[in-house]
Amino acid sequence: MKKGELTRERLLNIAETGVLSKGFGATSIDEIIAEAEITKSGFFYHFKDKNELALALLQRYADTEAAIIDSIFDRATELDDDPLHSLLIGLKLFAEMLDDLPKGHPGCMVASICFSERLFDDKVLKLNRQVILDWRVRFRTKLEAVAAQYPPHDEVDMDALADMISAVVDGGIVLSKVLGEPQALGKQVMLFRSYIAFLFAPTNH
Repeated sequence: MKKGELTRERLLNIAETGVLSKGFGATSIDEIIAEAEITKSGFFYHFKDKNELALALLQRYADTEAAIIDSIFDRATELDDDPLHSLLIGLKLFAEMLDDLPKGHPGCMVASICFSERLFDDKVLKLNRQVILDWRVRFRTKLEAVAAQYPPHDEVDMDALADMISAVVDGGIVLSKVLGEPQALGKQVMLFRSYIAFLFAPTNH
C-alpha cells in the first residue's frame, strides 16, 4: 500500500473510532487531523469535507460488513446445503463471532449517520439507505429459499422478516453498550435464530 493510501486509511480509522464512540457531530476534522499528525491541507487532499469523509467511512463499513456476513453464511452453506439448516448454522456462527469480540461490537456506522442525518447531503443519505436495502435483499433471498421448502407457520412479510436481522443487530448493539454486557448482542441474534427455527419448523405428517 502506498504512503498516500496508508494515510487515507489512518484517517478513516481515526474518524471511525471517534464517530462510533461519540457520533459524527462530536467528531471534528480538527481532532482527526491532530491525532493523525498531518496538516489540514493533508486531510483535505483526501477528503474535501465531512460529507466525503462520511461517504468513505460508510462505504468501507458496508463493504467490510458484507464480506464478513457473506463469508459466514457461505461457510454455513458448505456445512449444510439445506436452506433452513444453513440459515440456522449461519446465524449461530454469526452470534459466536459477535461473542468473540473482546470489547463488544464497536457500533454501527449506518445508525451513526442516521442519528446525525441533518449533517449530510443526499449522496450520503442515499448510500445509508442502500446499505440497509442490501442487507434486506441478502437475507430475504435466504428466507425465500427456506420458505419455498418449509412454508412458514404464520403469515409473514419477507421484507419485514429480512429487516428484522438489522433491527436485532442494531438493537443488540445498543443493549450491549447501555448494559455493559458485550454478550447481549449475540444473545439477541440467537433469539432471532430461535424465532426462525419455530417459524419454519418442518411439519410432521
